[in-house]
Amino acid sequence: MKDREDAIASDSTKTGLTYGDVGVDIDAGNALVKAIAPLARATMRPGANVDLGGFGGMFDPKAAGFDDPLLVAATDGVGTKLKIAIECDRHDTVGVDLVAMCVNDLVVQGAEPLFFLDYFASGKLSPRVAETVIAGIAEGCRQAGCALIGGETAEMPGMYAENDYDLAGFTVGAVERDAVLTGAGVVAGDIVLGLASHGVHANGFSLVRRIIENEGLTYHDAAPFAPTQTLGEALLTPTRIYVKSCLEAVRGGGVRALAHITGGGLIENVPRVLPDDLAAVMDARRWERPAVFDWLAESGGVDPLEMHRTFNCGIGMVAIVDPKAVAVVRAILSARGETVFEIGEIAPRGDGDAVVLAGL
Repeated sequence: MKDREDAIASDSTKTGLTYGDVGVDIDAGNALVKAIAPLARATMRPGANVDLGGFGGMFDPKAAGFDDPLLVAATDGVGTKLKIAIECDRHDTVGVDLVAMCVNDLVVQGAEPLFFLDYFASGKLSPRVAETVIAGIAEGCRQAGCALIGGETAEMPGMYAENDYDLAGFTVGAVERDAVLTGAGVVAGDIVLGLASHGVHANGFSLVRRIIENEGLTYHDAAPFAPTQTLGEALLTPTRIYVKSCLEAVRGGGVRALAHITGGGLIENVPRVLPDDLAAVMDARRWERPAVFDWLAESGGVDPLEMHRTFNCGIGMVAIVDPKAVAVVRAILSARGETVFEIGEIAPRGDGDAVVLAGL
């Protein structure tokens, strides 16, 4: 009997590990939830209850003012732009990027973002870093007018390096059934308006990072295209959120379609909202291209067509507008802080491409 008791005691010692012993800090996670609760509450809007800690978040579309809504959902991440944030130890903007990449995809269908959830995964949870990231997410939600109603924080040692983390976001919006934007109403003669971007936004950073590596630069060096900033600071400029300006323009009438210019650039994204028999004929000389894109093209030896298939090249959102409404739409967008360029028009496609881009 004594041998059995000794064996049990020995086994108990061998199996006495805790979650903390393998690198997961439950207390830190709980403390983070308490710290970010005020950030979430600050994003409250009609229809939302943003108290954190439940198993799921709820939203009431009727309380948000919708009569016969269709729900529209989008999910996305920030991609390898996170590597720059981690290397620079600057985490206050990537949360805005995360929200922007999701909500800008909703508004192009005429949908108003209602709520947002985030997923933050790390090798070892740093409450300081996580709270800073989530503060950025809350700021993005504020800019978009949607509620941050929940999320998930995962600590996964062995899956991620200790200082690494990854982000994903999920958003749901609503649009009245008779107000969905599909692009089906686009006709030849419509005008293509381009809304200025804030720079690279959150696409193409694998190529950006390779160019920087080939140039022998670090993110702490002065940016060649913006000498008053470090390279890291300039590249971490967050994605512009176009939600409120575009919703107001759509509700003003005359907007036939919207296209969020992300990975694939103008060449891949504009055709997604065009009827099969129409093309967008645009001229790159009609808008101001931020200096970062000139630097990337020259330093990387990137072909002009490849530039416009990889980056937004200065246009973060496209609006296709009835010619009779152009002046009104431009005025609405400008009043909301957008820089607007008339960059082209819609024409019959024939046997040609869906996008004809001159001035490269």
